[in-house]
Amino acid sequence: MPDTFSADLGPVSPSIQLSLNVRGLGLSATLAINERSARLAAQGRTVCRLGLGQSPFPVPDIMQRALASNAHQKDYLPVQGLPALRAAICGYLHRTQGLDFEPEDILIGPGTKELMFLLQLAYYGDLVIPTPSWVSYAPQAEILGRRVTWLPTEIEHGQGVTARGLDTVCARDPERPRLLILNSPGNPTGTAYTREALTEIAETAQRYRMLLLSDEIYGGVQFDGRHVSAARIYRGGTIISDGISKWAGAGGWRLGFLAFPKALGWLRDAMASVASETYTSVSAPIQHAAITAFEGGPEMDLYLDKSRRILEAIARFTTIKLEGAGARLNPIRGGFYAFPDFSAHREQLQARGIGDSTALCERLLEETGVATLPGSAFGRSTHELSLRLAFVDFDGQAALDAIEPGQTLDEAFVRTIAPRVANGIDALCDWVAR
Repeated sequence: MPDTFSADLGPVSPSIQLSLNVRGLGLSATLAINERSARLAAQGRTVCRLGLGQSPFPVPDIMQRALASNAHQKDYLPVQGLPALRAAICGYLHRTQGLDFEPEDILIGPGTKELMFLLQLAYYGDLVIPTPSWVSYAPQAEILGRRVTWLPTEIEHGQGVTARGLDTVCARDPERPRLLILNSPGNPTGTAYTREALTEIAETAQRYRMLLLSDEIYGGVQFDGRHVSAARIYRGGTIISDGISKWAGAGGWRLGFLAFPKALGWLRDAMASVASETYTSVSAPIQHAAITAFEGGPEMDLYLDKSRRILEAIARFTTIKLEGAGARLNPIRGGFYAFPDFSAHREQLQARGIGDSTALCERLLEETGVATLPGSAFGRSTHELSLRLAFVDFDGQAALDAIEPGQTLDEAFVRTIAPRVANGIDALCDWVAR
């Protein structure tokens, strides 16, 4: 039957219909480099993928079995999340941090990234973050039309927030509402805040009535197993953000949570209302299966212990090699990132036409096949010769299986279980040295 209504209304210019807040917004830098690396590999190029920070380890067997046994779960769950899962998270926070939360204080979401966005949507205040910071904090604020304040940092202080820097920013307008994000251990630097540093920051935040979001997504892979939550110090003003993507290898499961102090129940309720009108609830099978991750037990403990030891060994190898090549970087205390600055080689790199971090990463990828991200993507000056690399391009299952009791995880071990990472670091250092 012929189409009786087929009028051609002509072309439509999409740019004039875009919100001003998203015009010019590109793909997240971490996702973009992953897609570009895949394209180069498809063309036959050998690529060392040190760009996207995805956990190299498999989802623990205990979680996989739980997911399989809950595949039949099909009902919509409460907006705040499955009660049994929220109870398990409360148990996890009490066991690991000595914090007392109740299930009503927990909000489950499809990854912490989405929850952070909803938090900035619901809370009307400026975003305060250190430079460098994870690539999505600032773009989320910009999408929502929030003002972003960058805090300068120093390598001597782990490139993290200091009470002095925070006070300098807040003193200019002490009554302005602000949201400070602390990420510990941090992406992109691997820094981890000490209890002393957190206490100083908390005192400053409390003085200016500042809301604090403690992004603890890498807390489970702090190498010494002694991650300290900011909520242990600044209890009434800290929201904890965590999930299973980094310490349980389940990034694709898309499950995270926020834990709110009682005093911020009004904010939790507002976010739940927004969630009810957007994603509704997180996948039922995923929520049921995630209970096992937060309940812990011998199998999860062994998995985490091995993961930390492997990552610490690779971080140590990476630090030695980068510092040997003239880079400056802060001590890596957790996670799987390094943030080296090659400014000591500025003159030699400038002679090769490389004057900023973007050019540094572009040439490195084209000439060596090593994929990294420029420091400018994390809020650093365009002309700083810094980059972020994620040392995760290895077979996590094989690495877990390779560890023997009492084994020393030295350079030989790293080269055996993570040859692509080791070769990529070698190629990067050799290329810079040239």
